[in-house]
Amino acid sequence: MSSYLEGRLTHRPLFYRIRPHCDCTSFAGEFALNLPQTRPSSRIFYGWYVLGASFLILFVSSGAAFSFGVMFKPMIADLGWSRSAISSAFFLNMSVYAFSLIITGKLYDRYGPKWVIVFSTICFSAGYVSIATVNSLSQFLLFYGVISAAGLGGTTIPIFAALVSKWFEKSRGLAISLALSGACLGQFVLVPLFTTFVLRYGWRKSYVWIGLITLVVNIVLALTVLRADPDELGIKPYGWKDSGQQDVKPGSSQHGEVRDLNFSQAIRTPSFWLFLVVMFICGSGDFLVTTHLVPMVTDYGISPSTGGHMLAWFGLMALPGILLAGPASDLIGTKIPIALTFTLRVALFLMVLKYHSAVSFYIFSLLFGLTFLVTAPLTPVLVGRLYGLSYVGILSGFITTIHHLGGGFWAYMGGVIFDKTGSYSLAFSISAVMALAAVIGMLLIKEERHAP
Repeated sequence: MSSYLEGRLTHRPLFYRIRPHCDCTSFAGEFALNLPQTRPSSRIFYGWYVLGASFLILFVSSGAAFSFGVMFKPMIADLGWSRSAISSAFFLNMSVYAFSLIITGKLYDRYGPKWVIVFSTICFSAGYVSIATVNSLSQFLLFYGVISAAGLGGTTIPIFAALVSKWFEKSRGLAISLALSGACLGQFVLVPLFTTFVLRYGWRKSYVWIGLITLVVNIVLALTVLRADPDELGIKPYGWKDSGQQDVKPGSSQHGEVRDLNFSQAIRTPSFWLFLVVMFICGSGDFLVTTHLVPMVTDYGISPSTGGHMLAWFGLMALPGILLAGPASDLIGTKIPIALTFTLRVALFLMVLKYHSAVSFYIFSLLFGLTFLVTAPLTPVLVGRLYGLSYVGILSGFITTIHHLGGGFWAYMGGVIFDKTGSYSLAFSISAVMALAAVIGMLLIKEERHAP
């Protein structure tokens, strides 16, 4: 029997053979060491789980952030504030949020996404729940303008665009677009839900529930699913080709020819400053519309419920825009898609200045929504192409900071202009001119790898 067994084993591969006089422990060790180390080919790439978790966090966080538009008039009616006063809180919120992106970008580059998202979510949720207790503008400025805004920086698009970009080598633009589409669907699904909740239960209870839902969803996904990059699991990015590629170290490029540019080097290039101006203009248009769309359409006799649905469809139409932007950047670069979005915005701003019917406002909401998040997946893609991926977190974070400073400032000025003139016409006229300037600025950017 033993000779038969020995004969059978000699025809087995090396890792099945038992050496003479080998004890069970050494055999087990040799067996384990000699097992093939490749994973089953049918195993799902872990980057898809990261993408899915990013989608869900953005779904909730986006719906929560854009609930401000439907709270606007109910809070004014309840607390007696002017539009410029409540818009000042939004300006402060965007300013704090914008600067928090720089901090979260640095923390993300150093420590990874998990704990940045956890602590940011706690801060954001605490601010939203506390809003339910406000009775003065100073309290609202503190809870909404500072506390929740500081937490928002670690739970929104820039962090997840940078995160997903590290998991995908092939079709990076498409992967980022898929993850960020969660923000579009979150706005589409949750804004009408929050509108109904506000009309039925009031804005105070709504803020409490939004804060609690965000807290649970974000923390669970951050702790159980998210990972910083493929290296954490000992794997390569999706689509990585072994031949001719090496692991990227900080300060080096994938091709080993041009070093990646850090922040101090990138700001010395004209393309960086051109893109900053474009993104300031982009943010100004984005948040003027998302903040004042519902108040503006109700000024023309449209119901708050219909206005909320316009804002929701605005968010949904961002989905095809963001899904087209990623693949388009993979094929033709980022300049043309971004320039086209601002060209469309010029026409839309001019249209809404002349036509004020429900149909024209729906057209405006749908088509402006199409342009809303185009720059979100393209910003880290463009940064990577111009300066490399080593410092994509801090560079994208700073660019998005300028974007949101522009958004907060112009949303505030929209309220001031309304209080002074009784309409939004002047604000939309200036926005049309700025959008045209953004088209020109985008076309002047050199979309090529920049050297230090």
